[in-house]
Amino acid sequence: MNKVPKSELNSRIERFLKRLGDTYAGWEVCMVIGGVNLYYFTGTICDGVLLISKDGDRTLWVRRSYERAVIESEFSDIRPMKSFRDIAETLPSLPDTLYIDTANTTLEWFGLLKKYMPFNDVLPLDSIILNTRAVKSAYEIEIMNRCGSETDRIYKKVLPTLLKPGMSEVELGAELFKVFLTDGFHGVSRFSMRNVDSVLGHVAFGDSTLYPSAFNGASGVNGLCPAVPALGNRNRCLKNGDLIYVDIAPGIDGYHIDKTIVLSYKAPQPEHVEAALNHCLELERLAASMLKPGVKPSDIYESVTASVNAEYRDIFMGAKGRTVPFIGHGVGLHVDEMPVIAKNFTAPLEENMTIAIEPKIGLDGIGIVGVENTYLVTKNSGISLTGNQRELETV
Repeated sequence: MNKVPKSELNSRIERFLKRLGDTYAGWEVCMVIGGVNLYYFTGTICDGVLLISKDGDRTLWVRRSYERAVIESEFSDIRPMKSFRDIAETLPSLPDTLYIDTANTTLEWFGLLKKYMPFNDVLPLDSIILNTRAVKSAYEIEIMNRCGSETDRIYKKVLPTLLKPGMSEVELGAELFKVFLTDGFHGVSRFSMRNVDSVLGHVAFGDSTLYPSAFNGASGVNGLCPAVPALGNRNRCLKNGDLIYVDIAPGIDGYHIDKTIVLSYKAPQPEHVEAALNHCLELERLAASMLKPGVKPSDIYESVTASVNAEYRDIFMGAKGRTVPFIGHGVGLHVDEMPVIAKNFTAPLEENMTIAIEPKIGLDGIGIVGVENTYLVTKNSGISLTGNQRELETV
């Protein structure tokens, strides 16, 4: 079991409290309840509440399972709870306002809380937590670097050996899933977007990737069934000349990377397909060169989109009529984190952010052509944690 060190947990809370104070100078009590946020601050995912007071109290209250939390977490103060009454009894008085990660709060949950702690007002912590998580520590970067290096190895060395004529997209996805699990990856790809259930990612052949997507991404897949629009198509089978598209976000110890690779099966692709991929590689290099502290994501987006060749303008970042308005996004405990490389995101980049850059082009009758790698923001430029793709390889 790889526990998050106590020093790492303390550092995260201190950085969070600095941002919290800068945003809400008068805060007194805040609560963190989302599972991934709880993991970030305490090293365990549980049914519980992290309560932080301005006077210095930091307590993880756990309904289920207290015993598991004690085993997994290096957090200093973990206590069992049966209901919110247990927390309320430890508070000498209630401040007027509660600060909480509202994206993880339901009305039902909040109703139960107010039964014992009738706060008059609630203000959100979500952007503060997300911006804290966006800047990675050396501990987090080491995990993501390990995850990226091993993913690159599997893509380049193992993926080609799994390909068999006539296999379905789902069969290839299942084989890849087994490889990643056996290799020590955690298997789940977590998204912060609502109603997104991911099974590995997108594994598709040819123009399957042009199928309308159920989530906000450049590529689409038929999915396992209408109830599970994920992974690939059970009936689309691999044949000579197919473009193979693999866009997955595997993770180790909670931390993901995001990487896309395209390959050609048994026969080279037409020249216009290779030209489209080469253009995406140029755009990726441009974006990566701008991944420096102080640069605005909106400026990167404008520079890259302005550099897209005219013939690709209406099919850049998706199929015609279904393109998405971004070229990259933060990656970490969620696949989709801050910042977003898009038009209206103007908060400057900070050193040690980790960002996936994914220029893609939707070619009618062919499929999505493109690339994606996860980069570390450094003083000079972005450094890829996931290797690179130099050309369209035939396998």
